[in-house]
Amino acid sequence: MTERPETCYAKSGDVHIAYQVVGHGPLDLVVVPGFTSHLEWSWEHPAVAHFLERLASFSRVILFDKRGTGLSDRMSGIPTLEQRMDDVRAVMDAVGSRRAAVMGISEGGPMSLLFAATHPERTIALVLYGSYARRAWAPDHPSGVRPEDAERLVERIEKGWGRPGTMSDIYSPSADESYRQWGATWNRLAASPGAAIAILRMNMDIDVRHVLPTIRVPTLVAHRIDERVSSVGQARYLATHIAGAELAEFPGIDHTPWIGDADAILDRIERFLTGVHDAAEHDRVLATILFLDIVGSTERAANLGDRRWRELLDQYYGAIRREVVRFRGRELDTVGDGFFASFDGPARGIRCASSVREALKPLTLQVRAGLHTGECEVIGTKLGGIAVHIGARVAAEAAADEVLVSSTVKDLVAGSGLSFESRGTRTLKGVPGEWPLYAVAGDNGR
Repeated sequence: MTERPETCYAKSGDVHIAYQVVGHGPLDLVVVPGFTSHLEWSWEHPAVAHFLERLASFSRVILFDKRGTGLSDRMSGIPTLEQRMDDVRAVMDAVGSRRAAVMGISEGGPMSLLFAATHPERTIALVLYGSYARRAWAPDHPSGVRPEDAERLVERIEKGWGRPGTMSDIYSPSADESYRQWGATWNRLAASPGAAIAILRMNMDIDVRHVLPTIRVPTLVAHRIDERVSSVGQARYLATHIAGAELAEFPGIDHTPWIGDADAILDRIERFLTGVHDAAEHDRVLATILFLDIVGSTERAANLGDRRWRELLDQYYGAIRREVVRFRGRELDTVGDGFFASFDGPARGIRCASSVREALKPLTLQVRAGLHTGECEVIGTKLGGIAVHIGARVAAEAAADEVLVSSTVKDLVAGSGLSFESRGTRTLKGVPGEWPLYAVAGDNGR
């Protein structure tokens, strides 16, 4: 390729997302980059250009810089997985892509997983390279990065961000001097050191392990065995917990896919994606379920009488519906004074519940709110399944004017500015096991 692709912009909410489109293959492929990127500088090194050109030889490749990095709008705070999903949808809409394969590289993997589970109707297949479901070490996740190792990387960035070798010696140790020089410029253009550090620290809080069983699209997990950034155990964990996933392990010490034997990785990706068939039916989807009901409704109804209670309920439902629309939720049902809605992002669901609580104060109504994120069965325009029942049971455990969430919800909103207080472990009626629950304590990200 001699001509570089044009950089365009898509609007995602109030944020401009820079993107490029290259290639004319029969399959759309959205490439979700690692923690930083720069669309135009990527083409200035032959190894990167070769990697992208190979992808474009069998697909229409859709590239973008995540919000806060590269050529996309800078912003205060660190974007959440939920916001990044919005950015992918905005770019796909801008280029007229109804469905696409999604390739998540390194830090781009968790968001790609969440996107594939939440929007299976827009995801043909999933490719994960050098990625993970949980970045940090835990007793039940020994392949994760220990906190002291993460802090050493933070110290390295603070001292030498944008200098040759600061990142490439870890991410691309077999690269030559020309790449080390190119990579230093790439780092400076892609993000400030403060932004890079904030993203890395947020990554240590990400945990999408709960999402893995809900992935229903064909998935390829690719990883180099001896790379230094993400343990191959992470890839094996992904492949073990995603139904039908293919695991492709390669020799090598480089985390960066275009350094080392990139063609072996590209050959495997090409075989996988060109063999994928577009199955359009999806009867299950990942969703965040919100249940609300009025505290003390029976006593209030008895005091008001039927007519006045009905009028109050109309105002109650009107206030909730306004907030659900504002936070892009979907009303699913009402039963008595109970309200049931779904969201494609957990942070939006939490913020909707908090806003409903405030909106009902003039009516002197208190509500219980409960949220859970899980796989739901699509039944016409409704949702069903165990995740719905869990959401209802979480709400039943909430105190007056409390927004209570499951640990799954808490794990998925890393970087959102939402804070939580533990409410201990509960047994939910009719639901197996014990469930750690958390009350929403604050929101610094609004």
